Amino acid sequence: MLKTTQRKPIDFENDKIGGLLFKFAIPCIFSLLISALYNIVDQIFIGNSEVGYLGNAATSVVFPLTMLAMAFAWCFGDGAAAFMSLCQGKKDDKSAHIAVGNSILWSFIIGCLFMLVCYLARRPILYLFGASDKSIDYAETYFNIVMAVLPFFMVYNAVNSTIRADGSPAYAMFSTLTGAIINIILDPIFIYVCKLGIAGAAWATIIGQMASCILTCCYFFKSKTFKLKLSSFKPDFKVFSKVLKLGISTFITQISIVVTTLLYNVILKKYGVLSKYGEDIPIAVIGIVMKVFTIVISIVVGIIIGAQPIIGYNYGAQNYARVRKTLTICLIITAIVGLISTVVFEACPDAVISLFGSESELYREFARKTFRIFLMLVTFTCIIKLSSIFFQAIGSPVKSAICSLVRDTVCLVPLVIGLPVAMGIDGALWAAPIADGIAMAVTAVFVIQFYTELRKKEKNVLT
Repeated sequence: MLKTTQRKPIDFENDKIGGLLFKFAIPCIFSLLISALYNIVDQIFIGNSEVGYLGNAATSVVFPLTMLAMAFAWCFGDGAAAFMSLCQGKKDDKSAHIAVGNSILWSFIIGCLFMLVCYLARRPILYLFGASDKSIDYAETYFNIVMAVLPFFMVYNAVNSTIRADGSPAYAMFSTLTGAIINIILDPIFIYVCKLGIAGAAWATIIGQMASCILTCCYFFKSKTFKLKLSSFKPDFKVFSKVLKLGISTFITQISIVVTTLLYNVILKKYGVLSKYGEDIPIAVIGIVMKVFTIVISIVVGIIIGAQPIIGYNYGAQNYARVRKTLTICLIITAIVGLISTVVFEACPDAVISLFGSESELYREFARKTFRIFLMLVTFTCIIKLSSIFFQAIGSPVKSAICSLVRDTVCLVPLVIGLPVAMGIDGALWAAPIADGIAMAVTAVFVIQFYTELRKKEKNVLT
């Protein structure tokens, strides 16, 4: 049983699963939603400023770079969180602090190296990621400011996962909410009042990120299941290799998103020139769609990450019936979230599009089409994402990685490249639902197989 500072200790083995999920998942969902708001808020304020859709195109170009940095941070953080939960189930409290310390150390080191490389080759990188001659100056301005705090941004993202696994999802939400509120307050002041334009959006973002980073680091003075020491930050490759194995699926998922976003920017730029939409409208629109999509995914990820301590603890303690029940509840909620999102994107995309500024009818036409086609099978995407993180939580990184790779790499990449040859720019949009359908079939096989194996393990434990 995991001891906490509350009057009643959290009992992952006996407390009602619904209550535990509510306690852990709700703050986690809000934390991730607030985190997603950083980019969404920037897009809304920039889109409604004099910069317009060119500013949104510029932030869409920089977005894959921040996602690449988060791939490492979430890999280290989610891996350490899963490792902590498994340790708690096995009553092993000796290795958790090393896993957390090493995840922080390597997040900061990778962040510094990544920042250096990006600054040295910023213009070629931005052009590679889809910047045009019209948007390059805006992209470089935003890039130069946001990259300045990248190491701290990575530490904050890594630490947040371990805070949730430590039994403090509300604190993780609080630290993220504080940064988001600061960002939301400063955005209109910097963009409209101070007339800083896209630079103002970038400054608002990094000030909010630094506030969140400071708050998350302060948490370690009150951590519950581990205490960080100087020795925690000494590289321990034996422990950290286990963290990497548990977090590798998160890394692969994020890298896949980076590759997909980069590929979409390149393909849409190429075929946009050949269409009536031009090269900047498709890139601006896909950036908005991707970020709106992250809101839906944040809810799903919040559900399963909130369930991760329950799943990891009970799987380590061989309480397989509770693992099965937790997964079932998560799948049902995820399907509901996906179906509601589908109705919104299919029935009223204009309501979402209008938040990001009033542009030309041509812009609205492409945005409408993108929402309806690209996000057609978003329910499948949600289930695939949840299943991938679930397999990571129980220490099955291979299945976790396959779920992500089939959708985001094996299917989507060749479809995005091949379909536009025959269908033009619309082919890039149709690639997503086709990839979702194929990946869903593979994921369903893994999930059904897991349920079968779990029932056998339940019977073995009882006998």
